[in-house]
Amino acid sequence: MTYIIAEPCVDTKDTACVDVCPVDCIHPTKDEDEFEKVDMLYIDPDECIDCGACEPVCPVEAIFPEEEVPEKWQSFIQKNYDYYSG
Repeated sequence: MTYIIAEPCVDTKDTACVDVCPVDCIHPTKDEDEFEKVDMLYIDPDECIDCGACEPVCPVEAIFPEEEVPEKWQSFIQKNYDYYSG
């Protein structure tokens, strides 16, 4: 299981989740060039240790365990995986 960032993050990109992630698996960070080019943040499914530290600090409630992503945002599961596969 991994955590997924969904639609509420689009155009928000609050980095509270980045700050609490113990394995630095949420990208892009503010100091990465890609930050200005994307509309949301993504969790690396290979690096995520499923600790859940990111979920409660997200101010827009955009982070979910993969199996709990709301139906209306299911497409964000693939979007998250695609970000890291390219």
